[in-house]
Amino acid sequence: MPTVYLNGQFLPLEEARVPVLDRGFIFGDGVYEVIPVYSRRPFRLHEHLARLQHSLDAVRLANPHGEAEWTALIERIVAAAEWPDQGVYLQVTRGPAPRDHAFPKVAQATVFVMPMELTAPPEAAVDEGVAAITAADNRWLRCDIKAVSLLANVLLRQLSVDAGCAETLLLRDGFLTEGSASNVFIVRAGTLLAPPKSHLMLPGITYDVVLELAARLGLPCQVRPVTEAELRAADEVWLTSSTKEVLAVTRLDDRPVGDGRPGPRFRRMHAAYQEYKRTVMRGG
Repeated sequence: MPTVYLNGQFLPLEEARVPVLDRGFIFGDGVYEVIPVYSRRPFRLHEHLARLQHSLDAVRLANPHGEAEWTALIERIVAAAEWPDQGVYLQVTRGPAPRDHAFPKVAQATVFVMPMELTAPPEAAVDEGVAAITAADNRWLRCDIKAVSLLANVLLRQLSVDAGCAETLLLRDGFLTEGSASNVFIVRAGTLLAPPKSHLMLPGITYDVVLELAARLGLPCQVRPVTEAELRAADEVWLTSSTKEVLAVTRLDDRPVGDGRPGPRFRRMHAAYQEYKRTVMRGG
């Protein structure tokens, strides 16, 4: 069992306990982050902690730790885990209190940190691409908050599981927002298109990396609203996230994307992303 952190204690996962009146359990009143770790080096830790701060501010929760404290805590969790590559899960809730929708006048936040084994996407998924479906984005209007209340995302993701697909791409009012657990890019006529950050999507850390790498590669790129028609006519469709990294969607709603194979721009981006990861693993 891995060692986890819970409210000031480092202990085995099987011994970690949270009161049933914790507002994270009762209301989903909390936020979270997942930080990829390669060769025991956290990936873009500053950016992940900045996003955590954004989520905390949005739900009016005080950050229980400064960046230096978070860094030391995460490094200890990473060092104690058996895997060199990990996904470190952080969760902060408003803590235990009598059940009432209004914020408690006095409450102590619950802070939980857990390591998980992180495995790269399988070679077959990279080489052949993955299938996805589309669905109406019926989530709330603050998708930029990485909140633990993920029931809508869970139900949307399950649609793709039921269809034997890797992801559900979400459409709202005729425009692409994101996936149920990923950001989405498309390529049309040689140009990479990315939906702009807004309250309707999670600002992905990998999303930022892909845009930076696109600039380095000289790949034409536009950050602007992407229509459903553009998505369905795309030459390439990509998924990006901390766990998926960069994956090509080669079938969408049971129709091929482009020629049904990962496209040339995906190949360039995937190679660039892997090289960037190796730089991080070397401490560069």
